[in-house]
Amino acid sequence: MNAATTKAENITDLTGRVAVVTGGTSGLGRAIAIGLARSGAHVVPVGRREELVEEVCAEVEACGRETLRQAVDVSERASIDALRDAVVKRFDRVDILVNAAGRTARQATAEVEEAEWAAIMDTNLTGSFRACQSFYEPLKQSGRGRIVNIASLASFVAFHEVAAYGASKAGVLALTRSLGAEWARDGINVNAIVPGVFPTELNAKLLDGTERGRELLLRTPMRRFGRAEELVGAAVFLASDAASFITGQTIAVDGGFLASGVNS
Repeated sequence: MNAATTKAENITDLTGRVAVVTGGTSGLGRAIAIGLARSGAHVVPVGRREELVEEVCAEVEACGRETLRQAVDVSERASIDALRDAVVKRFDRVDILVNAAGRTARQATAEVEEAEWAAIMDTNLTGSFRACQSFYEPLKQSGRGRIVNIASLASFVAFHEVAAYGASKAGVLALTRSLGAEWARDGINVNAIVPGVFPTELNAKLLDGTERGRELLLRTPMRRFGRAEELVGAAVFLASDAASFITGQTIAVDGGFLASGVNS
């Protein structure tokens, strides 16, 4: 066969697979949800606000994929379990779980109340744990289950006055490694993405025109913030057959932030 007429195999094609994206109705989670749909997956993007669920599900359908409309709170086990049951009933399978739900708050650590600390940990870390645990069986039954957790630069380095967020995201990294090793024998690959600085609703007030934002740009070798669509490639890759022998690992999509030392 002539090499020029040989069709290249697309090993990142997700056609026919079913993906659930927590935190998939805003920010980076929304970009990932749409990116998975454009790569062929049926996608269920979930969050707490019903109007945003409706919006993103309509975008998934505009890609020619199927979806399911259901508001979910990752801080409630019953809510996640109900989502799992609904997805399995609708699609008879789950192949991909992306944990992108998150929250943060900036405050001097000496003044952080335990309730605020607990709320951040509960969403970012325990929420990811709940979802992984709840979807374990259908992901195992898939035979090629994929979990993609969203970690953070704060999983590796300290950011001023966001200790609770940093601790929660360091926990996400540890959870990813632990489950990656433990669930490998069950056919579930568990990996994480570390986004660099991507302006979203969650962090815009900390970045726009602030000294913090200027410092982050200085420490990023590419000298710019990321665009949400630039995170999609890593998510699609980790969700696909291209990553079939990768588990317990983390990919930084950060413009060189974690690799850099002195930048001027």
